[in-house]
Amino acid sequence: MRIQLSDHFTYRKLIRFTLPSVAMLIFSSVYGVVDGFFVSNFAGKTSFAAVNLIMPFLMILSTVGFMFGTGGSALVAKTFGEGDARRANELFSLFTYVAFGLGVVIATLGIVFLRPISIRLGASGRLLEDCVIYGTVILCALPFFILQMLFQSFFVTAERPNLGFAVTLASGLTNMALDALLVILLPAQYKLIGAALASAASQAVGGILPLVYFFRKNTSILRLGRARLDLKAVARACINGSSEFMTNVSMSLVGMLYNAQLYKYAGENGIAAYGVMMYVSMIFSGAFIGYSVGSAPIIGFHDGARNTAELKSILNKSLTLIAVFCLLMTALAEGCAGLLARIFVGYDAELMALTERGFRIYALSFLLMGFAIFGSGFFTALNDGLTSALISFLRTLVFQLAAVLVLPLLWELNGVWISIVVAECMAFLLTVLFLKIRQKRYGY
Repeated sequence: MRIQLSDHFTYRKLIRFTLPSVAMLIFSSVYGVVDGFFVSNFAGKTSFAAVNLIMPFLMILSTVGFMFGTGGSALVAKTFGEGDARRANELFSLFTYVAFGLGVVIATLGIVFLRPISIRLGASGRLLEDCVIYGTVILCALPFFILQMLFQSFFVTAERPNLGFAVTLASGLTNMALDALLVILLPAQYKLIGAALASAASQAVGGILPLVYFFRKNTSILRLGRARLDLKAVARACINGSSEFMTNVSMSLVGMLYNAQLYKYAGENGIAAYGVMMYVSMIFSGAFIGYSVGSAPIIGFHDGARNTAELKSILNKSLTLIAVFCLLMTALAEGCAGLLARIFVGYDAELMALTERGFRIYALSFLLMGFAIFGSGFFTALNDGLTSALISFLRTLVFQLAAVLVLPLLWELNGVWISIVVAECMAFLLTVLFLKIRQKRYGY
């Protein structure tokens, strides 16, 4: 039986409804990890370092899709909860068209400024050329990647989370298949280009398939159609999704700083080791983000319907589930640290030892990471963009920035790895504080 946003959600029903979104975000991260595996093992350490060096910049440019996806879907879900389906579909169409148009503009500017930005990030010689090659190919598919990120949220709002996962699966399998074909079979000088083409093709699949589905008559509650330009609605979506935008931008900026600190204390090996941690961290954080994306339309709907009892029930159940996820993921990360290091950089004993040692410290951050991610997503779903943005801004930028600048002065390289753990502890306390402060306002 199909689950609807208006239902009462037990633990079983909540897990069933959010599981496709969790799987979708995890699988998105997994095929990114596969990309890194092929580059590291077949294109070499320098190409792998180049991908990790330029990736934060590329992710900053793509955050527009996540901003319109989370901020826009919360607004659309609330509008459905208020009983105005026609307006909800107009808003959905408007956000899709605006996000794609911005993607074209941003991709063009990104290609123009890619080389000088790579130089500012510290790239030179072959590292610089690899950054430019990889970045240029990826940016050509950026408008579709923005749509892919947007539709990850809107498939859930459309009450079709399983279709969202199916699209992500198709995108991921495209990437994996092309990685295996292009990176392995192409001559050495073209392997990095092959990896970039594989990623770009998968992003195109992830953006185009949902367009085809939503433009045609379908069985979901959403459909693309005509939409008038409503700058006020666009601004509301941007403000509401500003926390997710800030999270991605801040993580990318902090990632650049991490790379600079690691280059200072461990050279190119430090950047490569951090790249492995980022790929794996994407999988674990993807589970938390996926749950937030999957539960957001439910929260938004019941907020719009003024059903505070259900809202409180969803929050309590969600915090319990997040706590269980955190414990399981930390245990899994600690247990698999050596294996993961061997898979990615087993060809270099020194790099493998550095990666394993750093990851065992870094993995402690998973104990609390999920609470701040869900807390930010919870307030986004309530259309409280300011509170959500504050949690995200402080967690992903201020706390991490302060930690990664100060702690290496005390513990050098280990201080870099410890930084994320300290930042997540502070973010957890902040999230608890905001949930308490806002309790009376929303009645949960």
